[in-house]
Amino acid sequence: MKVRTILLGAAACAVVSAPAFAKDTTEQRLERMEQVIQQQAQEISDLKAQQAAQAAPAPAPEEVAEQPASQSDVEALQNQVYEQAAATKSGWWSTTKVSGRMYYDITSVNGINRNSDLPAGHVYNSADGVNFDIKRFYLGIDHTFNDIFSANLTTDFTYDGVSGGTSATQLYIKKAYLQAKLDDALIFRLGAADLPWVPFVEDTYGYRYVENVMIDRDKYGTSADWGVHMLGSFMNNLVSYQISAINGMGYKKAPTNPTNRSEGIDVEGRVSINYQGFIGAIGGYHGQLGKDVEKANGAAADPVLEPANRFDVMAAYVMDPIRFGVEYFYTDNWMTVASTTAKDDARGVSVFGSYQFDPQWGVFARYDWVNPNSENRITGVTATDIKDKYFNVGISYSPAKIVDISLVFKHEKVDDSFGSSVSGNPFATGGLSTSNGTIGGLLNGTYNEIGLWGQLRW
Repeated sequence: MKVRTILLGAAACAVVSAPAFAKDTTEQRLERMEQVIQQQAQEISDLKAQQAAQAAPAPAPEEVAEQPASQSDVEALQNQVYEQAAATKSGWWSTTKVSGRMYYDITSVNGINRNSDLPAGHVYNSADGVNFDIKRFYLGIDHTFNDIFSANLTTDFTYDGVSGGTSATQLYIKKAYLQAKLDDALIFRLGAADLPWVPFVEDTYGYRYVENVMIDRDKYGTSADWGVHMLGSFMNNLVSYQISAINGMGYKKAPTNPTNRSEGIDVEGRVSINYQGFIGAIGGYHGQLGKDVEKANGAAADPVLEPANRFDVMAAYVMDPIRFGVEYFYTDNWMTVASTTAKDDARGVSVFGSYQFDPQWGVFARYDWVNPNSENRITGVTATDIKDKYFNVGISYSPAKIVDISLVFKHEKVDDSFGSSVSGNPFATGGLSTSNGTIGGLLNGTYNEIGLWGQLRW
């Protein structure tokens, strides 16, 4: 009935308005008529929908209520989720992790080695100037075979620019080992892996990207080597330990070449405790540093060797926002394992600390004092007595979890590095070899560096 009324009303409107239409063109009249028809058609459609809704019976309350899924439906949905997850994770990549870390700096270096008090006796450090450096770039792959066995491969690079080198960047292996984790307290690694002391101190120090820790900086130890490593922790990580039976030559000399195979095994170890942020550690090293190469690589007799020894101890407190520690070491024959006329010993202390006054900002400082000396093994006369003093101070900024940037000033001075003609004297040419190059001359040497240091890791 309502539909019929609307149609009659539309027709009446058209008749009444006919005189007005007569004054317009035919196209204008047709356009107005189409608009009226479209409006009426829409009203008719709305009325039909309203009538259909009024005629439909109301749904029963039980049909409106949400019906619980049956157990079979739940199990089917779970199986579908499990199948999709298994399809996504299948393959070797599901238990493989790729990581990376880069140490870089943009700094200005100024260093002078003094062979005499005269200007003519001053030799400037070969690294003087401003430059961008990439000190380390590690790429690592960790793969888990099952609950016990896993493996790691970590690469690094070096610039082969020495005399006779290729003057190109060379890739080498830093770590490559197979691990068997029988328990948290009993883990074995076979291959090139982290050694007990240096990586442990690096983790406590926290600013490895700024500078190597003390014994690594002054070449009285290294961070990794080839061998068999046993490590673990117990009592809820209160106590940890590591013992490594190694070649002694360091990770850069893989035992694949006969010249890198030695007759004996070196041993390095560490035991540490960590109680509510208080850390204590003691460690040591004994061996011939890979210099006991069989028959001296073809010589008629074995070389005469004296084993090298190192004693390490560290105490620290690490609990946000404070980090503070003291490290001490002592070595014997470290530089003169293969010498029959000279012997050496060294000792050093490193004090470091930092304060994170903001989640992104912190300050830090460190001071090292190292005393290497050598003497004639026969007469006992001291040939060299060196005092190495190093410090750094800086402010760090961490805009993201994977990025650290620090503004740092470094200073190092090596005093009384007069060389001797004693055969085998490790300091006969003057100076001390460090991670920042050889510092010191026949009198002394200084090294200054200022700039930005950073690390990127993922």
